[in-house]
Amino acid sequence: MATATSNIRSPSIILFGKGTVSYQRTAAPFQIPQFPLNRPRFTALFASLHDGNNNDDGSNKITKAVGLEELFEDSPYDVVSKDSPFHPRPLSSTQFSNSVSAGSRLRVAYQGVRGAYSEAAAEKAYPNCEAVPCDQFDAAFEAVEKWIVDRAVLPIENSLGGSIHRNYDLLLRHSLHIVGEVKLAVRHCLLANHGVRVEDLHRVLSHPQALAQCENTLTKLGLSREATDDTALAAKYVAFNKLKDTGAVASSSAAKIYGLNILAEDVQDDCDNVTRFLMLAREPIIPGVEKPFKTSIVFSLEEGPGVLFKALAVFALRQINLTKIESRPLRNQPLRASDDSNNGSKYFDYLFYVDFEASMAEERAQNALRHLKEFATFLRVLGSYPVDTTML
Repeated sequence: MATATSNIRSPSIILFGKGTVSYQRTAAPFQIPQFPLNRPRFTALFASLHDGNNNDDGSNKITKAVGLEELFEDSPYDVVSKDSPFHPRPLSSTQFSNSVSAGSRLRVAYQGVRGAYSEAAAEKAYPNCEAVPCDQFDAAFEAVEKWIVDRAVLPIENSLGGSIHRNYDLLLRHSLHIVGEVKLAVRHCLLANHGVRVEDLHRVLSHPQALAQCENTLTKLGLSREATDDTALAAKYVAFNKLKDTGAVASSSAAKIYGLNILAEDVQDDCDNVTRFLMLAREPIIPGVEKPFKTSIVFSLEEGPGVLFKALAVFALRQINLTKIESRPLRNQPLRASDDSNNGSKYFDYLFYVDFEASMAEERAQNALRHLKEFATFLRVLGSYPVDTTML
């Protein structure tokens, strides 16, 4: 809803895609500093810059992930960054797990304002982190790349709403690595200002997916629906404007933060509402075999009969289970002429995003990707990371 979203800006730090930090609707631009820099704090509202010396062993040199350099040594789409004194050493899976459990004070970007489900996911992924809100997904990616934050936690798919296509596109556009995943149960609440009853409401605000997930409940209540950029932003708008005829669908934590009353809990139509988030970092972790791992890749293929079947067969032949496959148009070349000159037809070019249950430390996974690389026109490993088993 344009009216709702245009009138509100969070009083806490928000990173904007166009490079602004402000309390107000208009703000002066700022220059995102380039690394390496020291670690000053500009204001109480601005996230501190990355030090660059917080590596586990005090070293600044990158160690290459096992088996990955050889796999892509002749490919322009290397999954391991080249050695650079400006980059930290990648964490091993053991070090990564320890850093999370120790509750190190990482700065973690998420999309939304305080009280968003993404904030809860960031805090679940990195306990005791400094959660940094961003107004758009793009801004969260850029905040990690520009060393403003250490990590980003962003949604990639929902059990009811499906894939978040925007973040699939951003994974390819940016050079960040997936270092983990976290699954969060989504429990929607109907919120309103104190003294407002359900029968007083005429409309409800929330994110489009949240409204869709509560379709049956909201229809029974006879409420009109208006979309905002974020569930927590809807709650904030209702609270700050002291609306008496408007409610919000958001989390219980948003109700506490913005002083709203919970009129109804669990208003989603399906109780099995889970969102999967990706944990993103500048450098990959070194894959291991001591726990269940998942690997995410993206590739493209030539057009032809059975080509996709051939690509998926490289995993089936090695007993590797695929957990997700997603296709997205290849944006810089959406249409290609058919090789059959007599036909004259054109077809769409696609990228295929695939998740499979294996670690890149396993020989079968390395062999599968070597096999795929023989006929794929493009191949990139987005990350090999521990599986979130907390909800299994």
